[in-house]
Amino acid sequence: MSKELWEKAVSFHGHECGGIALGVRACMEAIRRLGITFSRDEDLVCVTENDACGVDAVQAILGCTLGKGNLIYYGTGKMAFNFYNRQTGESFRMIAKPKKSGGKKGKEYIDFVLTGPLEEIFDVGETRYRLPEKARSLNTVICEICGEGAPETKMRLQDGKKVCLECFNDYSRGW
Repeated sequence: MSKELWEKAVSFHGHECGGIALGVRACMEAIRRLGITFSRDEDLVCVTENDACGVDAVQAILGCTLGKGNLIYYGTGKMAFNFYNRQTGESFRMIAKPKKSGGKKGKEYIDFVLTGPLEEIFDVGETRYRLPEKARSLNTVICEICGEGAPETKMRLQDGKKVCLECFNDYSRGW
């Protein structure tokens, strides 16, 4: 385990915890498998299935961010990370195994996650999602109700007006 990576992630996140340890370990495996230590552009992509502590490690260590377009949030709630190398087409998915009841806690759990056998911490397999397209610049459309601008992909038509998601009155009948 790289002490430097751990310290970088903890500094970014704000405290030590098991979640940040899982993220650091996932990043270490992504570096090992995909050969990218930091994504300056969109060469490395992560589709995270959670919005928990471990995602901060992905941002701090691998340089995947929402703003850059190479960190995609797909909220299944699972502690899972899908990593992609755009240059080689390689990809893999990691999902944390459930903690054992009565098992390690606190510092002992963190140490186990960072240094224990990978197969006891994560299941590793194929990604479940196709590689997201590269980020693109979108036209801004002004909402005809609130007057605020939003990307054209986030606008809706309602009563013949272009409206943002906040002003849109969704009509669904249970589907």
